[in-house]
Amino acid sequence: MIERIVGPAPKTDDPVEEEFEIKLRPHDFANYIGQDRLKQNLQLAIQAAKKRGEPLDHVLLYGPPGLGKTTMASVLANEMGAQIRITSGPAIERAGDLASLLTNLQDGDILFIDEIHRLHRTVEEVLYSAMEDFKLDIMLGKGPSARSMRLDLPHFTLIGATTRTGALAAPLRDRFGHIHRLEFYTPEQVEQIIVRTAGILGIKIDKPGAGLLAERARLTPRIANRLLKRVRDYADVNGDGIIDTVISTRALQLLEIDELGLDPADRMLLLAIIENYNGGPVGVETLAALTAEERSTIEDFIEPYLMQIGLLERTPRGRKVTDKTYKHLGKPMPTDNRDGGNNVQATLV
Repeated sequence: MIERIVGPAPKTDDPVEEEFEIKLRPHDFANYIGQDRLKQNLQLAIQAAKKRGEPLDHVLLYGPPGLGKTTMASVLANEMGAQIRITSGPAIERAGDLASLLTNLQDGDILFIDEIHRLHRTVEEVLYSAMEDFKLDIMLGKGPSARSMRLDLPHFTLIGATTRTGALAAPLRDRFGHIHRLEFYTPEQVEQIIVRTAGILGIKIDKPGAGLLAERARLTPRIANRLLKRVRDYADVNGDGIIDTVISTRALQLLEIDELGLDPADRMLLLAIIENYNGGPVGVETLAALTAEERSTIEDFIEPYLMQIGLLERTPRGRKVTDKTYKHLGKPMPTDNRDGGNNVQATLV
């Protein structure tokens, strides 16, 4: 698997990277750039909850990685004046782990569960009554002598984040009062984020340089901030520390990131469809085998942006590239029918 500088997923085992992200996160709506529709809806919900003196209703945030779901959870906690506990679905292995988290909350606290679609089913079932009735059902003992005990829980707010809403069980999804999708950012918004980050980190960057990075950041703030760090390294070693269009262009060429923000993994996927299957359609399992990537990596990390910018189409028969893809990669358009018999066989692989 290729290590991707534009990969949206954070390196959670890297404390320096994690501290870097925390430092750059805004703490209120005023400093949170983009997602205007989402902010309006949540601000209204917060004002209503404060007016009634109640905790915020449970919130589900979904969308591609790197768009600010964790940041939004922190902003909601700050706007509500509440404490926040942050965990992830895979970290809650047993119902007892969840019980420990819930019983240590106070009224009005926020529990944020990232990757909530990866909760174990037994843990998920315990969460149902906790979310709806603020009750926790636990079993004491085993075998014939086992008995059930119901504990009262503080009135808390659960904020769940996921990249795959379809993987959530319907009973869990239905218990969220607010369900919102985070959209890709515009290049102008990404440029604002880059300028803000540069100011926090003390990086000197001019407007054209920030605009160039924004164009190649895949409409994703996390990737924009990561690119800014890498280009800063290049500017410090090969320049005077100031990021302009010349420095940015050279650094991005070194990182093999083209003008649309594609990296070698993206180009490998698109070229596999063009060169092996005449532009598609082709099944995702076949693509995973060709590119040595996991199916989930293709579906969650690579495809969303390629579809957003019009280079890839997802059809019932498989993935297809578009005319724009041929032009961008400098490949000749096929003269035969791209939906011909060979491709029907390819989708069945």
